[in-house]
Amino acid sequence: MGKVAIIMGSTSDMPVMQEAIDILKGFDIEVEVDIVSAHRTPEKLFEFGKTAHERGIKVIIAGAGGAAHLPGMVASLSPLPVIGVPVKSRNSIDGWDSVLSILQMPGGVPVATVALDGAKNAGILAAQIIGVADKCMLDKIMVYKEGLKQKVIEGAESLKK
Repeated sequence: MGKVAIIMGSTSDMPVMQEAIDILKGFDIEVEVDIVSAHRTPEKLFEFGKTAHERGIKVIIAGAGGAAHLPGMVASLSPLPVIGVPVKSRNSIDGWDSVLSILQMPGGVPVATVALDGAKNAGILAAQIIGVADKCMLDKIMVYKEGLKQKVIEGAESLKK
C-alpha cells in the first residue's frame, strides 16, 4: 500500500497535524511523522525531499505556519504528490499568510492545498490518492464516505422527531 509522510515545521504544529495522523491510521495507512523546518533545518529538508520516494512514501503531507515554505520546498525536491496544510500559528496573520504561501505555487511545482488547519482533509486526500492504485483503500474510502452520508441522513431524521 505504501505510507504517507507527515512533516511539519515545528512541534507547535502537532495539534493540528494530529488529525491527519489519526485519519490515516483509521484507514490502516502507515504514517511516518517528522519535524522538518524549511528555515532551520534546510539540509534535512533537502535530504527528506530527495529520498522520500525511495522509502516507500506515496504521498507527503506538509503542515506549516507563518511564511509556510515547507510544502512548496518539499514539492520542488520530490516527485511525490504534496498536500499542504496551512497552520494558523502564533506569528501568523490570521493564517492568511500560510494559506497564500502554500496556495500560490509557481507553475510546475504543484501543492494540493487544504483549508487552514485542515489536516483531517489532507489525510483523507492522501488516502484517496493511494486509493487510485489500491482497490482495498478505495473500498475503505467508499465506506467512509457512505458513513458521512448516513450521519447526515440520521441527523435530518432526528430533527423530524
